[in-house]
Formats: sequence, C-alpha cells, structure tokens
Amino acid sequence: MSGFVEKPEPIQVPGLVHLHTGKVRELYQNEAGDLVMVASDRISAFDWVLPTEIPDKGRILTQLSLWWFDQLADLVPNHVLSTELPAGAPADWAGRALVCKSLQMIPVECVARGYLTGSGLVEYDETRTVCGLALPEGLVDGSELPAPIFTPATKAAVGEHDENVSYEEVARQVGADTAAQLRQATLAVYHRARDIARDRGIILADTKFEFGLENNDSLVIADEVLTPDSSRFWPADQWQPGRAQPSYDKQFVRDWLTSPESGWDRASEQPPPPLPEQVVEATRAKYVEAYERLTGTTWS
Repeated sequence: MSGFVEKPEPIQVPGLVHLHTGKVRELYQNEAGDLVMVASDRISAFDWVLPTEIPDKGRILTQLSLWWFDQLADLVPNHVLSTELPAGAPADWAGRALVCKSLQMIPVECVARGYLTGSGLVEYDETRTVCGLALPEGLVDGSELPAPIFTPATKAAVGEHDENVSYEEVARQVGADTAAQLRQATLAVYHRARDIARDRGIILADTKFEFGLENNDSLVIADEVLTPDSSRFWPADQWQPGRAQPSYDKQFVRDWLTSPESGWDRASEQPPPPLPEQVVEATRAKYVEAYERLTGTTWS
C-alpha cells in the first residue's frame, strides 16, 4: 500500500476544470482547452506522497524548468504557452503555475543515464545490462558509463513504481518512428544538460523526460525538466564511485525515513510520519542550492 498519506482537495477556480492530482502537480484545463499546471510544495519518497511540504519547492521546480526550457529551445520545443497567473487563481499560484499546450502525451518515461546508480545498478548487478543494454564488467555504484544510454520506463500511477522496459518494447508500444525520435531527443537533451551542469560543478547522473505530440506529429517536451525531482544531480567535487553519492534532491528525507529516529518501517503498510523541521529546512536548502548553482542566480 502506498500513495498519498493525506490526499489534498484541489482548489476550485472559476473558469478552470480540475483534471488530475499528481504527486506534486495539480492539472487543470481552461476554457480555451489549454492545460494549467500548478506545482505544489508536496514531496514524495518510497512511493508515498508525504504529509509534510517543503516551502518554495513548487516555485523552485517551476522556475528551474523554465530556465532549462530556455537552454534547450534549439533542440526540442516545449509545452509552455504562458507564465501569467490565470484570472481568479489564488495569489500563491504565482511562480508555480504554467499555462501549457494540450498534447497527446506519450506513455513512456524517457530516461537518460550517464552514470550507474538506482534501478539501473540493481539490474546491472544481476545481468550486466540496463534495460537490455549490455554494459562492461567492473562498474560500481556511481560509475560513469562509457556513453550515455536511453533506458525508458513505463509510467506508473501515484503510489506505484515505474517499470524499466527495453527500447524494443517502446517501439512496439508507440511505433518505431516515435521510439527513435524519443531516444534521439532524450539523449540530445541529456548531452546538453550534462555539459551545462558540469560547467557549474554538478554531475547530471540521470534524468527523465516526458514528451507529447502536437497535432499528432511534432515531438514536444512537457511537464518538468532537469529538476531535483526528475534528475540525480551530484556535486562533482564529492563524486566517488563505489558508494552512494551525495545529491541535490530528497536525500535528507529518504535518510531520515529509513533511520531509527523516524520509527517507520518501510516494509509495513503504514504511511510514513511527518518530517521534522530540521529535515524540511535541510531539504529546502538543497533545492535552493541546486537552483542557484545551475542558473547562477540567487533564489528569492
């Protein structure tokens, strides 16, 4: 059992129809048929959406995505139409709400990996492959791969795991041409982002993207891009293969939840407890640091 510890009630806004509550985002549709995506301060871990929020997280994710969309504009178009607050929307949506194109979303998590860790490491240790791609012997947690790889996954509902699949399975599901476009775009974006992050002293270990089709034809990148929620960012000066790497994400949350201090048994069906203030503050600081190091601007 997993999912929301406390599922929030969506805010009702005149002129907007609420469509979906995700782990972090609320999705609405306006009268023109465009989507309005609102990033909350919610945080998830171990397939649970926790009862404690991280202040400013939604705005950081939104503003960082917008910054990355600008860096990637020549590689792939994005779904953003406007950053203006919809009429009648709550004031605290400012900076966290985007008006976006309504796309035909492709049901594949497009993952690029440049380093071995996470579910990729688990598969590698068993088979020396990741999503069916053969890798050299001798790799360990945190090893840089010989070249970045495309390792897609199926999209799961809230509270469920995404499942890694082979490229061939993606081609079977969405067609060979679309699968080839997804792989090319994912790796092109990863290469660009990896180089930008590297110049700022950050390793982009892996990341995931979502794409949709506009007019059943053109590939468009959607949702969030290259945030600490969708990517593993590691400080380059602390990179040491053979161990878990420090990261700019939910590390403090995961560490506390799995510590004796939390009193939570991950294997049980009980929901995790609220986060203590020091974990909230440390996690917020990591998100702010990632934003500031990547963009070169001060968070305010």
